[in-house]
Amino acid sequence: MKVVVDALCIGQPKPFNGVELSAIDKQPVAGPVAIRSFGIEGDMVADTKHHGGPDMAVHHYPRDHYAAWGEWLGGHDLLARPAAFGENVHAAGITEADVHIGDHFRLGTVLLEVSQPRQPCWKIEHRFGAKGMVKRIIKQHNCGWYYRVIEEGMASAGDRLEQVETGHDEWSVARLFAKLYDPAHKASREELEEIAGLERLCELWRSKVRTTLDT
Repeated sequence: MKVVVDALCIGQPKPFNGVELSAIDKQPVAGPVAIRSFGIEGDMVADTKHHGGPDMAVHHYPRDHYAAWGEWLGGHDLLARPAAFGENVHAAGITEADVHIGDHFRLGTVLLEVSQPRQPCWKIEHRFGAKGMVKRIIKQHNCGWYYRVIEEGMASAGDRLEQVETGHDEWSVARLFAKLYDPAHKASREELEEIAGLERLCELWRSKVRTTLDT
């Protein structure tokens, strides 16, 4: 699987909701950029409790979803440019149904590994000024995902994102997200045990599933 990356995007914390800061407003970066274990150089997070760290180094949200969001929202200026959803990687041709937990992707000289789906939060609705977006993400499973960085390197817009290894091939990002967030697809105990055993899934999500199994 190969797709061309339209833009790599970075952002700095800015006032977002009163005194609260957020770096969700990201902009495309020109030319080659370093991608380190902490993320793309020049990109920062404001809420270090819920964002950032090696398992959330690089965020990818499919451009494939933009058209449907435009119809649902009745149009929106944010959808006319990259990183409407605060993503670092802006590309079309790959979605949550195509990507598995633990898949490896080469981007430039960087090696990325899919570590977890993105958990939707209120900031998306605040950014777009629209209620119901989180509910729709949960129903549609169009959550986006995070990569951890296996090999640091350089990448730029126009590079190909190429899958070079399949991870947990029975657990796409879409399926995992649905099982843990969508009440219509609630995981069975057997599925929860399987999720807890996914070695390439980030430890935070595995720990939450183990806690659920123990209750």
